[in-house]
Amino acid sequence: MGNSHQSLFSPDFHILYGTRQASRESSAGTYFGPMRMPSMKYQRGEMVMGRWPGSSLYYEVKVLGYDAKSQLYTVIYKDGTELELKEQDIKNAAGFQTRSRSRSRSRSPGRRRSRSRSPARTTRRSSSRTAAAVAAAAITESAPSSRRDIKLKDTVEVRLSPLQQTKAAENNSNSKHEKKEEKQKEENNTANRVNESDSKVEADPEKNQGRYNLRRRKDDGDAKPAEARPEQLEQKDAKLAAAPAASLSTPLDFGGKMGAYFWLLFLPAWVLFLLLQVNLEDPSLTNFPPPLPPLEAFWDAQALGLVILWVLFQAVLYILPVGKLSEGMPLRSGERLKYRTNGFFAIMVSSVAVAAAVHQGVDLTYIHSHFLQLAMASLLISILLSVYLYVRSHYAPPGQLALGGNSGNVVYDFFKGHELNPRIKNFDLKFFCEMRPGLIGWCLINFAMALAEMKQQGLDAPSYSMILVNLFQLLYVVDGLWNEEAILTTMDLMHDGFGFMLAFGDLVWVPFTYTLQAYYLVSHPNPLSLPALAAIVTLKLIGFYIFRKSNSEKNAFRRNPLDPRLSYLKTIPTATGKSLLVSGWWGVVRHPNYLGDLIMALAWSLPCGFNHLLPWYYMIYFIILLIHRDSRDMSECRRKYGSAWDEYCRTVRYRIIPRVY
Repeated sequence: MGNSHQSLFSPDFHILYGTRQASRESSAGTYFGPMRMPSMKYQRGEMVMGRWPGSSLYYEVKVLGYDAKSQLYTVIYKDGTELELKEQDIKNAAGFQTRSRSRSRSRSPGRRRSRSRSPARTTRRSSSRTAAAVAAAAITESAPSSRRDIKLKDTVEVRLSPLQQTKAAENNSNSKHEKKEEKQKEENNTANRVNESDSKVEADPEKNQGRYNLRRRKDDGDAKPAEARPEQLEQKDAKLAAAPAASLSTPLDFGGKMGAYFWLLFLPAWVLFLLLQVNLEDPSLTNFPPPLPPLEAFWDAQALGLVILWVLFQAVLYILPVGKLSEGMPLRSGERLKYRTNGFFAIMVSSVAVAAAVHQGVDLTYIHSHFLQLAMASLLISILLSVYLYVRSHYAPPGQLALGGNSGNVVYDFFKGHELNPRIKNFDLKFFCEMRPGLIGWCLINFAMALAEMKQQGLDAPSYSMILVNLFQLLYVVDGLWNEEAILTTMDLMHDGFGFMLAFGDLVWVPFTYTLQAYYLVSHPNPLSLPALAAIVTLKLIGFYIFRKSNSEKNAFRRNPLDPRLSYLKTIPTATGKSLLVSGWWGVVRHPNYLGDLIMALAWSLPCGFNHLLPWYYMIYFIILLIHRDSRDMSECRRKYGSAWDEYCRTVRYRIIPRVY
């Protein structure tokens, strides 16, 4: 999960790397004879242009068959992927003009491109255009196909050419470029030959899968000389790719529009139930429901002031020019936002400030005695923040909206988040809330619970159980802040808008439900023997190692799959041009980071003993969440990657727990 607390309110992010497409597997390798059917517009064996499902990209395909009952054509792409397409998603090859004009006015007629250009040929600027094409595919994944199909016939041309060049290759001199083209002309004599990709994926040439270009025909008339700067080309293509973003959205999550109403009411009510239940002398479920306190018990002005002061303190630490400026993943426009990743500095300064406050006589046990009021104050702030975010999103450019929160329904978009990266100048609100007030506040609350246990139980030092819970969860948070840059590759930062779902999760859910074990131990001590203590520590270290190692592999692979340091990792190429990891920890199970997280969650709960179910809430909730998310991930990835995903599942058989699940 990267940093697990983020993904608890967002779709799963896996090592899978690419734009959202759907695919459906059909009978592989089947070829039918020349028998004609009256209802078939396109005949078996005919070469046509087929739209890749979920995108606006058209590729050359061969018709394999037609099912009169479902009215679907079975086609095969050049990379070997077989899909079933509707008739409206297929176009005659004659409707797509191929490129005939030269790139440079200085090019001799003998060097001009032929209309029968082989797909194996590459161009000097293919890299920048391919990047724009991938961005275009990502933002058009859910647009109505009928409207896009009409536009595509007149406004775009499709060229199939595997991406073979790196940025360094694009900057070579014209002489080197011309020599490369002469070499490529020899390769055009072999129809089925495909160049070896830079990622060095060893595959049969017929199965080698490349990235494809989408290029607007009007660019031909305005073609610039070959010496044009790549940066200018990237900016131009990025603007073209971002144009249709305004009217696009993705399928609705969390039960759709009705689900948004449910979660808006259920999540605050569930947190309230947990806080009231854990505060009972006997928090057994037989005492459900817990009695409601008077209304005045929910509100405390001082608690609200302390929460606001804490958030402002973390904001000041965030904007200090300390730490690294990290680049996020490319947005749909191709832009990379910069983030101040100084979270480790922030938690260190916060620790010193808390220690100084305790030394000056500040009573941190106030947090325990006013836990409910602090939670309600945080809930109020999260609601006000969500309202502000939704209102300001209506003034954001269309390209800055989150596809997942662009449904047009007010309640759903308010819940899911309408704007992707809301910022006040360079202050990124989503990134700040994800990593600072709630996450560091989690550690502060745990420390306050240790002091409250000493005060209430008359101890000179916290119990072993309390020490373990504090140290385990502190290690988890410090690790996340030390590797803060890794969150920039997560689903929350890349795709989810910032609305009530994340605001509530960051400011309320994380600090006030993840601290239940420490809160429980204040009034329900659980002595541990030394062997039990050693066993729990060992379990925690094993889980932490798996969690950190697998996340490091995933983050490095997402950022740069061609990194030489990752050359030992084995992959399965997909039709999207991306690859699936099948070695390292990702070759043991499909979600090794979930496995590490579950082991650590077990280590967090064991110090609380088995007298009550409530301290095990996090473990139970986490198991249900991960199973549901794994199921959703399986369905989504099968649509994206088709037969490549089936091959991946055959290679990596187990989902989370080896030989069990």
